[in-house]
Amino acid sequence: MTLEAEKAAARKAAFARRKAAHARATAAQAAQLSAVLAGYRGVPLAGYMPIRTEIDPLPAMAEAAAHGPVAVPVILGAGLPLQFSRWQPGCALREGPFGAQVPAVDLWVQPEIVIVPLVAFSAAGGRLGYGGGFYDRTLEQLRAQRGTLAIGFAFADQEAPSLPLEPTDQPLDMIVTELGVITCRP
Repeated sequence: MTLEAEKAAARKAAFARRKAAHARATAAQAAQLSAVLAGYRGVPLAGYMPIRTEIDPLPAMAEAAAHGPVAVPVILGAGLPLQFSRWQPGCALREGPFGAQVPAVDLWVQPEIVIVPLVAFSAAGGRLGYGGGFYDRTLEQLRAQRGTLAIGFAFADQEAPSLPLEPTDQPLDMIVTELGVITCRP
């Protein structure tokens, strides 16, 4: 089986687990993320606008926005790193690629913490995304400029014992689920 076939099979299984977890989600699903972010008040942060069955980071992002800049990803084109536009609760939004909402007016922010959506994760910090490589390119670029904390945010059921990864896949430093926190890299 090729690496791409392995990734496709892993994504299919993970999407099913995520869909089931999303159906059971409660309003408190972002409480662990809020607790983690409270230790980084004022640090520029990038979250994401949830799509499909992704776990919702917006309550934690709203709390963080009271203390410092919060941004969301904007896709500028295939093969390019993401850029991050300033977000606040209630700000005007427009539809971006793949159905994710982005701020109507782009005010660019360079985050030091990136909350990363994902399809599946491993406790070692491996991440399986949608396959476009946007976060891998972005994290590589940000980390080349300064230390950047990558926090995977997911339902606990999205964990996989192992994932088919490539050398270009950027590891997560931490994974936050509705049940707790997994530290992957010191």
